[in-house]
Amino acid sequence: MDDVELLSRIQFAFTIAFHYIYPPLSIGLGVCLVFMEGLYLKTKDKVYEELTRFWIRIFALIFGIGVATGIVMEFEFGTNWAVYSRYVGDIFGSALAAEGIFAFALESAFLGILIFGWNRVSPRVHFLSTVLVALGSMFSALWIVVANSWQQTPAGYRIEGEGLKARAVVTNFWDMVLNPSSLERYSHVLIGAFLAGSFLVLSVSAWYVMQRRYVEHSQKAFTIALWVAAISSLGQLFTGHQSAEVVTKYQPAKLATMEGHFEPSAPADMYLFGWVDAEKQQTTGLKIPGGLSFLVHQDFKKPIPGLNSFKPENRPTAVNFVFQTYHLMVGIGMTLIGLCWLAIVLLYRKKLFETRWLMAVFVGSVLLPQIANQVGWYTAEVGRQPWVVYGLLRTSDALSQAVKAEHVLISLVLFTLVYVVLFILFIYLLNKKIQHGPDVGQDDPETPPSKLNPSPI
Repeated sequence: MDDVELLSRIQFAFTIAFHYIYPPLSIGLGVCLVFMEGLYLKTKDKVYEELTRFWIRIFALIFGIGVATGIVMEFEFGTNWAVYSRYVGDIFGSALAAEGIFAFALESAFLGILIFGWNRVSPRVHFLSTVLVALGSMFSALWIVVANSWQQTPAGYRIEGEGLKARAVVTNFWDMVLNPSSLERYSHVLIGAFLAGSFLVLSVSAWYVMQRRYVEHSQKAFTIALWVAAISSLGQLFTGHQSAEVVTKYQPAKLATMEGHFEPSAPADMYLFGWVDAEKQQTTGLKIPGGLSFLVHQDFKKPIPGLNSFKPENRPTAVNFVFQTYHLMVGIGMTLIGLCWLAIVLLYRKKLFETRWLMAVFVGSVLLPQIANQVGWYTAEVGRQPWVVYGLLRTSDALSQAVKAEHVLISLVLFTLVYVVLFILFIYLLNKKIQHGPDVGQDDPETPPSKLNPSPI
């Protein structure tokens, strides 16, 4: 791997990882907002309205940062990955056009009503805008995942041209959209987003409970988000298994990398944790002998192709990295299941909000879904190497021919500085909104206090 390729991969990984903090939060928070406002319409309880207003302000902040950080990646396709852009332009163009028409336009059109529509439209119209913004964010994720999934399991295309001028052309749009991994990966990504957004609500609400601020608001918000998180955590277990089945069938080298399995034809163990020495082709750790073979074939002794089944140039080189990120994702997923359902039990016993140590755990747990989402993407993308389009286009061949290493390095440093500033600004504004809390007892929080209580003089 030359310097240009390494730096370009680092730069794209950094920009997409930073961007990916925000869309999952907005998707998951959008679902929680639908439940909060729906309960307000059903019960007419002012607390639910105040909760909805408060979380909409946080949603707007997250949405704005997410849009700003996503633009950079589109430029990187042209500057750093020109051959790749030419190769997949027809595929990505179709998916991204669909995102703009069916998703982003829907989301943006109703965002203004969501943020500024209180006391300007009827409650039902405002609730409809909340639902449509939430759906728009989910549709947006769908088309992005479709485009990425095509790179993992290409379908519905033909190749035109040769060498650097070769490109994939869509022959069947729906075959491209419904490629073998798109639905499984989309459901997995979507549920991960539900967890990210719901755990943000859980974290802030738990902090309020511990501070004894907005107690009624916090307990109701916590309960809503807890049910979203608890159901999603179980759903993630199912969708994760479905995604692994697709990897088993279409990307066997990635599967072998995820479990550090080298033998070309031998039963594969399932590790709970461990370490891979790629040079010695040894994996050590706590394992279930034949566990991966059982998950795949329901037979502990049935062989699974190991990394030595593939040519060295066609298998991932960062074996231990993929192994660690995959097992960290699984470990966090199981932790979230245990945490959520322990809280559900305590909720029914009416002891949840008095269990301060668990509330403290929930305050810090906001990081767990974010980490799981990030390392899940690392597993998928690094495990796909050396292919940028699996089996068709190598990462080393997808680079722009005119870009030099020093150009990428300079832009990487500048992006890092800008993103650090953006992240500090985001944390500052988020903390400011959390410290302020819900506006309690105001009909319109946008109205200054002097207008609410005019002076008699």
